[in-house]
Amino acid sequence: MHERGYFDEIAPRWDDMRQTYFSERVRDRVLSEARVQPRKLAVDVGAGTGFITEGLIGHGVEVLAIDESLPMLQVLRRKAFVTAGLHCCTGSAERLPVRTGAVDYVFANMCLHHVVHPAAVIGEMARILKKGGTLIITDCDEHAFAFLLEETADLWMGFRREDINAWFAEAGLRDIVVSSTGEQVCVPSKSTDNCANNSIFIARGTK
Repeated sequence: MHERGYFDEIAPRWDDMRQTYFSERVRDRVLSEARVQPRKLAVDVGAGTGFITEGLIGHGVEVLAIDESLPMLQVLRRKAFVTAGLHCCTGSAERLPVRTGAVDYVFANMCLHHVVHPAAVIGEMARILKKGGTLIITDCDEHAFAFLLEETADLWMGFRREDINAWFAEAGLRDIVVSSTGEQVCVPSKSTDNCANNSIFIARGTK
């Protein structure tokens, strides 16, 4: 199934699926690392139904949630936490519909392994940051669970942390830290007894 078609199809079930894949502790770690401040502006890239967005809104941050899947954003818009500080927009991570140097934070949770050119997407996310702004990415460490390429529309089997570090540096970011969240992602196969159980990294950089 085409990647966007996959996410359109699972949108009504995604929140329940996500809870079995990884916990809210991932979001807690993201917010802690970003040291978010109220009344700042953040972009949530590949926002889905609002896992990271919800935490940002709860901290008084204005959020632009961007996702290629309109059904995912439609689910997000119906949630109880939605306020005037939330804006939703369909768009591609490869070409974000945001002007250069416009936002204080950019977040991308479990998005990077679904893009064709992750280094270019990191550069695009860095582009829209203000000077002094923060980019936070959480995703899977490199793994060998090939069934995810077919069953969950993954394009990459996780990433090496040294590659993430290098791509952040190439994007002009500084004070780069790539480390473990201490959390795991667990995705059961639909067709076998196999389960993708893998560590989740967090990467932070400043423009």
